[in-house]
Amino acid sequence: MMDCFSSSFESVPSYELLLKAAFSIPISHYFFGAFFIFLLCFCHFLEIHFFRDLLTGFAGQPVSLTFHSSSPVYHFVASKCKILHSRYLSTPWLCSPHLQTAFLTFFGRPPAYNYTRELFKLADGGTIALDWLMHTDVMKPGVQENGAIIPDGKIPIMIVIPGLTSDSDAAYVRHLTFKMAKCGWNVVVSNHRGLGGVSLTSDCFYNAGWTQDIRKVIEHIHCQHPEAPLFTVGTSIGANILVKYLGEEGLKTPIIGAAAICSPWDLLICDRFISRRLVQRFYDKALTFGLKGFAQLHQSVLSRLADWEGITKSRSVRDFDNYATRLVGKYETVDTYYRRCSSAGYVGNVMVPLLCISAIDDPVCTREAIPWDECRANKNIILATTQHGGHLAYFEGITAKSVWWVRAVDEFFSILNSNPLIHTSKEMQVASPSPEEISIDQAPYVNVVEDGMVTAIGNGQLADMGHLNNDNMASHDKAEDAVSAVAAIGNGQTTQVRSLENDNCIQHDKAEDKLSDTGKNGETPNVAAGHALASGRNASDIIAPVKRCVDKLSRHSRKSMWLLAYIAIITTWPVVGSALLLFFKKKFRTVFSRTSLGK
Repeated sequence: MMDCFSSSFESVPSYELLLKAAFSIPISHYFFGAFFIFLLCFCHFLEIHFFRDLLTGFAGQPVSLTFHSSSPVYHFVASKCKILHSRYLSTPWLCSPHLQTAFLTFFGRPPAYNYTRELFKLADGGTIALDWLMHTDVMKPGVQENGAIIPDGKIPIMIVIPGLTSDSDAAYVRHLTFKMAKCGWNVVVSNHRGLGGVSLTSDCFYNAGWTQDIRKVIEHIHCQHPEAPLFTVGTSIGANILVKYLGEEGLKTPIIGAAAICSPWDLLICDRFISRRLVQRFYDKALTFGLKGFAQLHQSVLSRLADWEGITKSRSVRDFDNYATRLVGKYETVDTYYRRCSSAGYVGNVMVPLLCISAIDDPVCTREAIPWDECRANKNIILATTQHGGHLAYFEGITAKSVWWVRAVDEFFSILNSNPLIHTSKEMQVASPSPEEISIDQAPYVNVVEDGMVTAIGNGQLADMGHLNNDNMASHDKAEDAVSAVAAIGNGQTTQVRSLENDNCIQHDKAEDKLSDTGKNGETPNVAAGHALASGRNASDIIAPVKRCVDKLSRHSRKSMWLLAYIAIITTWPVVGSALLLFFKKKFRTVFSRTSLGK
């Protein structure tokens, strides 16, 4: 019976059994499985982190701070910011950087209010729209765009630099300006040329590295309100412009504090990133669409200065920069424009307290471009990074009415403004080392420390080291000469030798005094040196200091020489040991052969 069953089972092909099993599964299960697979792919494509937040109980991710260990900005300001030391949890139904960024673009839920506009004329004929929101305007929603701008005394002023093709009506700008004005600040948005509803009145355009406009705006506002503390916030491309401006100005800027939100840092890296994946190409297309719309508004000017046909055919930001930005800005290539306008190279020269906020999952400005080490080396910079947030979005709460980075900037600026440290900010902002202090190639002198290491001495340190080295050298020379004299003459004549050396030292000091006095009287150094040599200094006196320095260097390097010798023996022992083994084997073989022959 078993044989019949096995034979009948083997007679049915295996694939027919599989088909029968597949058809026996309900069709609804297939739809459920397909939907589950689609959901996984969709979540991976949009980088949705809802399930990870669910597993952590919607506790959020901690904010990572990067700063110098001895940064006064951190110890006096950032350490008191509770928001920077807490966690960020995105809106649960916006648990994706792409959903956050899209929601900010199409909805944003910005507060409603009206600006007071000021048209600022530049020397080249250009016009910039300065949109003001006073702290008193948030209490009066019907404020019109007229009237003089007269801030009250020392009320702090915050200058906002929008991102690419953005103006004062952008949702994130409105969130920021309303929040700061409600907290008692006077806020002004510096719109880029040709944006904010203002026509181009010159042949000059803005770009990612054009800092001349914001420089003139800051000078204008500081001149109009000299007693008001000035703060600046840059977003996206505006953050790149701000950091570059701060690096160019150094201590000359009147800015008290600044914040850079979602800066691209390195334009060349961001250009490669935005064309790398499919989802990033959507952002590339969206940004290109905005740039082409900007070009359409100013076709009469751009058609004369750039390649209009190339602009209309541009399919990426790089194409637009090649046919428009590069030509108007007079850059040789697009990569040249990206390299020269990137702010990452200016981070080390920033001399004012700067808060930088970036999201690791930013779909436009990649984390690969963040200058981590440069920010850590500058004592004036606090870099705050979050795992989520998207590009300029950072929505939080169930209703997504609050923007996290706006609250962080408000807290940072409020603590900085209330801190007495800002009144001596120029004295405080000396943290960043100058190139002379960090480059050994620019230090003309070296110092040999006790452990044998050679370190550079800058010109500033040379004067302080001179007295100590001269005293140590004098005492060491006396002891060394005395010991050598005792060894040569004998113990009985030690006192005489020491007195002779003291006489020589006195003679040497007199000669040096005579040399300095002669120099003061107007004689040339060569003539003065000749008189000093004629009074008793000979060739041996000139060579003696050099010999002493060489002897001192060899004594201090003795430990290092022994260490190098030990390393050399260890590294060469396999080869040397093998050679010695062959040599002694040959010798012993010869000795043994002679002994056997003698027997």
